[in-house]
Amino acid sequence: MVEVQILDGGMGRELQRIGAPFRQPEWSALALIEGPDFVVRAHRAFIEAGASVITTNSYAVVPFHIGEERFAAQGAALADLAGRLARQAATPNVAVAGSLPPALGSYRPDLFEHDRSVAIHRVLIEGLRPHIDFWLAETQSSIAEVRAAAAALTGDAKPLWASFTLADDPDDRPPVPALRSGEAVADGVLAAKALGVEALLFNCSQPEVMEAALSIARVTAPDLRLGVYANAFPPQRKAATANEGLDDLRAEITDQAYVDWAHRWVAAGASIVGGCCGIGPGHIAALARSVSPLNL
Repeated sequence: MVEVQILDGGMGRELQRIGAPFRQPEWSALALIEGPDFVVRAHRAFIEAGASVITTNSYAVVPFHIGEERFAAQGAALADLAGRLARQAATPNVAVAGSLPPALGSYRPDLFEHDRSVAIHRVLIEGLRPHIDFWLAETQSSIAEVRAAAAALTGDAKPLWASFTLADDPDDRPPVPALRSGEAVADGVLAAKALGVEALLFNCSQPEVMEAALSIARVTAPDLRLGVYANAFPPQRKAATANEGLDDLRAEITDQAYVDWAHRWVAAGASIVGGCCGIGPGHIAALARSVSPLNL
């Protein structure tokens, strides 16, 4: 019998769906600035759907989304607000993960700068730390990004989860599963393990690429907790950035289709499953019903 921990789904698209202030380039951070009650509503929707972990709405609290000036003036306060809203929404049996995003742009390992990334993460950490149960360095396109997040957390006692995003363009996909940087999944797993992560996940990539990555991770680090939270995007080209506009969502990724994928991930070694962009409370509710210990 496998006990599966259920994560929440994609915060940005859920905020948009419920009518929160939402536009580019601020993305999900705009709701923190102009409509924080929507953030609590979104968190609670995922909790009611069955999530036992919710993630702070701090993904877009970076200069890439809110601008350098606003980040310098308000970054720590917005991170603090994101943490407080998640804690406000959480029930006693729900954990709060502190989101540490790619500091210099999603899907853009080519833009990475170690010192700048560490500095941005330290601002987020300052605001989030009082409110969260563990850290989640998510949508990491390269090993260097995860190392920067870990460096920013030096001396922090709370556990770190790391989550890589995978190359998922079928027209330009490496012959073996790889990070968006092109680095091999196995190398990413070994690097994360060396950093002492408590769990390793794969997120913000198409469902189709997750199973193979999990299989490699299970062989490479059999004692490491593994997880998946896929998105509902079409394939993302290598030069894509998060501020180029809203991607369409794949209509074929229904609640049941996502559940079917999740069962494959659990069979491949995942004990943590949730959703990323475009995966809403309906998907999570179906997931929670179908991957409880009684159903596996």
